[in-house]
Amino acid sequence: MITINRTMDPLEWVLLVTLSVLWGGSFFFVRVALAELGPFTIVALRVGLAALALNALVVVLGQRMPRDPTLWLAFFGMGLLNNMIPFTLIAWGQGHIASGLASILNAATPFFTIVVAHFLTRDEPFTLNRLFGVVVGFAGVVYMLGAEVSEGSANRSWAQVAVLAGALSYAFAGVFGRRFRTLGCSPLVTACGQITASAMVLAPLALTMERFWAQPWPGLETWTAIFGLALFSTTLAYLIYFRLLASAGATNLLLVTFLIPASAILLGILFLGERLELRHLAGLVIIGLGLAAIDGRLQGKIRKLTKNQSIT
Repeated sequence: MITINRTMDPLEWVLLVTLSVLWGGSFFFVRVALAELGPFTIVALRVGLAALALNALVVVLGQRMPRDPTLWLAFFGMGLLNNMIPFTLIAWGQGHIASGLASILNAATPFFTIVVAHFLTRDEPFTLNRLFGVVVGFAGVVYMLGAEVSEGSANRSWAQVAVLAGALSYAFAGVFGRRFRTLGCSPLVTACGQITASAMVLAPLALTMERFWAQPWPGLETWTAIFGLALFSTTLAYLIYFRLLASAGATNLLLVTFLIPASAILLGILFLGERLELRHLAGLVIIGLGLAAIDGRLQGKIRKLTKNQSIT
């Protein structure tokens, strides 16, 4: 899962930064929409509109969605782990914590992925780099959570746990999604299938649980956030993600996890009036160190620098 890949070219760097802005923007869009809509409704609209866009793209590009029930069962499984559970938990959590903090907690996804992959796969065991990175990364998460618990902020504590649970679901999705490599689906069809399956489940749930039609009709700002969330932070983001996964590899894509909070924090400060505490930024730094340890390139550069100095 995590190997040293080639250096990315300039276009891939542009795509990576763009992806981080799109996914960082999702935290901003959700926070805006929460002013008038519930989390289930937000997520249902997000995946519903994205499903319409992706299905239209499949038709335009001359591809076809499969009819195999086994494959659709896999789409529903992936949709549950990669969309339904994490989108809903994170949206609910953002009702109680800042969008920037939610994005920082979401950066724990790679650490959960390494742990899940170690126990559920045969070819991705712990290595020294991975184990050290996981320990450091979780130390950053515990540091941030511990302060909330000690201050007795129950709602904020549970909100952070919900976001972390969403990150854990993403980790299971990463392992579950390995099966699509051998099922013969294009990345576009896979993305469309899981989003469509998610919309089919979430739409009736949102209609039943939140009855948004009985509430005042959302304003233009909310609808703008919903369309931005669905078309940019979901549809376009998925297309860029699969493009980068194919060309730059999974290791380089880990970098986006650390870039996402930068976009989310900046948008929160500029447009939502949010302010993160020093411990949250310190936690982000610790998580970043953990990601660097997992990646392995930082240690390689340090060893190379040490070797060069010893030679001179």
